Amino acid sequence: MKAVEVLKEGGIIIFPTDTAFGIGCRIDNSESVRRLFQIRERPLHQPPPVLVESIAKAKLYAEISDEIKRNILERYWPGAVTVILPVNEGVDPLLQKDNGIGLRVPNNDGLLSVIEKVGVGIVGCSANFHGKLTPYRIEDLDNKLIAKVDFVLEGVCTLKKESTVISCLSDKYTIVRQGAVNIKV
Repeated sequence: MKAVEVLKEGGIIIFPTDTAFGIGCRIDNSESVRRLFQIRERPLHQPPPVLVESIAKAKLYAEISDEIKRNILERYWPGAVTVILPVNEGVDPLLQKDNGIGLRVPNNDGLLSVIEKVGVGIVGCSANFHGKLTPYRIEDLDNKLIAKVDFVLEGVCTLKKESTVISCLSDKYTIVRQGAVNIKV
């Protein structure tokens, strides 16, 4: 599969998720991560979320308590919920903030297969230039952005709404952004 090949080689791709079209690269290639920030014109102090295919894979990048696993991850993953968790050592500093990392398991079988075959998490921010409209259809993608990436994986976003973001960095969970999934804490 071309998307897997490009990601394994350190390339950057655009892909459909359950929520919106994303742009990403493998998280263990610092050069690719920095290139992604440059392409999107994203400020370096705003870490993007990381997409993984399972809770087991998420544990490689973050500390996950049994309570968070049971009450949030098993309940909302796969799905449109990004969870900010205490980051493990070894994660690129550009992907963390305040000792936390945003992780999500998207509800998109094709993308989950790509992530699994790549073998590491992939950056999964929206496929737009920073501050511009989020693309929910392939037709919404900016041609200037498409020209800067190495591959575009076609497909459909089913929800067409951004993910809900919940911070679990303290004992009190906080909704950072209410999105496609309505969560009460």
